[in-house]
Amino acid sequence: MELLEVKNLSKHYKSFDLKDISFTLPKGFIMGYVGANGSGKTTTLNLITGILKGTDGEVQIDGLSREEDVQAYKEKIGYVGDESYFPDHFKIKHIRTILKDFYPTFSADQFNGFIRDWNLPENKLIKDFSRGMKVMLMFASVLARDTKLLVLDEATNGLDPVMRTEILKLLQEYVMDGERSVIFSTHILSDLEQIADYIYFIHRGRTVLYDAKDELVERFLLVKGESAKIPPALKKELIGLEENAYGFEAILPSDKAELLGSAFLFEKPTIDQIVIHYIMSAENQARAK
Repeated sequence: MELLEVKNLSKHYKSFDLKDISFTLPKGFIMGYVGANGSGKTTTLNLITGILKGTDGEVQIDGLSREEDVQAYKEKIGYVGDESYFPDHFKIKHIRTILKDFYPTFSADQFNGFIRDWNLPENKLIKDFSRGMKVMLMFASVLARDTKLLVLDEATNGLDPVMRTEILKLLQEYVMDGERSVIFSTHILSDLEQIADYIYFIHRGRTVLYDAKDELVERFLLVKGESAKIPPALKKELIGLEENAYGFEAILPSDKAELLGSAFLFEKPTIDQIVIHYIMSAENQARAK
């Protein structure tokens, strides 16, 4: 069953349009939502959480839309962004009290357990927390509630590898019961290589790619070789062709592999390489217009 359903989601601004974003995310899975800066990732996530109101489209979480019941809809969501949303002059005790009063499903025992496990300082002001401490405090606040969907917007940016590994483990544990899901926007695509089940790639407010991660990787080849040897038929199919003094690198759809012959090296690409070459291709096309 689908946990998150997004249909034709759109948002119009004077200088930017998010247009017809549609996807589903089944229960028990993690989706990586990727794209360059300014592509519409944060806008999409803010429409899903209800921070923004869309120009058009529908969103349902576990079969419920925001229009049907605003409070119940919000209860299903846990959100962690790239900046702390707690007041700087608060301490953990103030946050605990507010969460308990505001969210019916908040468990002080669970929250306290995270605070102890992560050695978060009870008596420090939030403004004196490190970046990592603030992120872990946000995770403690959402994981101590009975949510259905975690929405993460660059939540792991600036964290050291140990802390990022801890968070990735938490996300996998979160979906383990098969009833909850995660949508995760990040520039650290190696994180998605580890934990994402689906990848949704957006560029300039439009869908570029959407598929199961493993299937997406199988759809492309990373090709390298000498630029001078590229025949016209192959060059036409290459995506994000990057040439330098040593040769070229590009992405090629797997069903065009017969065009390669024996003159080029090829291998399975990473998600990072697919995204980078698609962005390069889009930017090259934009400059050519």
